[in-house]
Amino acid sequence: MQTVAAALTMVRDDAFFLKAWLRHYGEALGRENCYVVNHGRGAEVAELAEGCNIIGIPGDPHPNFDMKRWRMLNNLVHGLRCYYTHVIVGDVDELVVVDPASGKGLLDYLAETRPRRVLTPLGLEVIHRIDIEHDPITDHILGPRRHVRLAPHYSKPCVISAGVKIARGGHFTQHDTLIAPEDLYLFHLKFCDFETYVSVMNARNQVTEEVGVGVKEAAIGRHWFAEARGADRAVFDGFARLEMKEGFDLGWVRKRMARSWGPRGDTGFYNFQRPDYGGQYRLPERFVGVI
Repeated sequence: MQTVAAALTMVRDDAFFLKAWLRHYGEALGRENCYVVNHGRGAEVAELAEGCNIIGIPGDPHPNFDMKRWRMLNNLVHGLRCYYTHVIVGDVDELVVVDPASGKGLLDYLAETRPRRVLTPLGLEVIHRIDIEHDPITDHILGPRRHVRLAPHYSKPCVISAGVKIARGGHFTQHDTLIAPEDLYLFHLKFCDFETYVSVMNARNQVTEEVGVGVKEAAIGRHWFAEARGADRAVFDGFARLEMKEGFDLGWVRKRMARSWGPRGDTGFYNFQRPDYGGQYRLPERFVGVI
């Protein structure tokens, strides 16, 4: 049994994304090294995650949902680090990927990565171009979907091998050094499929409705609330209007991250500037089938 890396997430009902998460990390690390917090003890989650380490917790709605979630995930990461060199932690719709051009899989890549550090993959958001991408997603997401946009908000410090605290949402840690390897990406899947997006957002809106408080009173991501949602089709129609960028050399983004790196006020956390770069890229052929 390998002790190089474990993957950890928390999920409630999101079968589409959980299947992708399990396929990716189950194949890369082995299901016995995948840890799934089953929020609400859903039967479908338990069935899909068979062979993984499933932690069932109550699913009662709570206005401080995100705060409680990341307090628990922080403690689980610290515990898992007693047995694994690296722990990958994040939402179920976020997948860490090694560029196939490196010739390495995720496990081999991390086996060669020195410990006691925090890795920040470059965030890319997979977008569904509903005007030209008509094939449904079946076994893999990249193939039917080939377009991404830069997502600095999802360049998360999510590969942990140091004793650091992770901020709510997973966007910052207390590690004072930025390590953003050129071969490492984090693919955010929220917008990878229009029909799935509508279904997931309906479910999340229902959760926040059950909580019974507004955006300002809750420690829950703003995007979970109906009033912040916007018109679904308009969001996806807008992807076609993003400027198409040539090539796929994104080293300049990592350089900008490094130049703006510094303390996040007096919080003890560190961050970089996260501007809206705009535009979109078509993924090179080598990424097809990676997730």
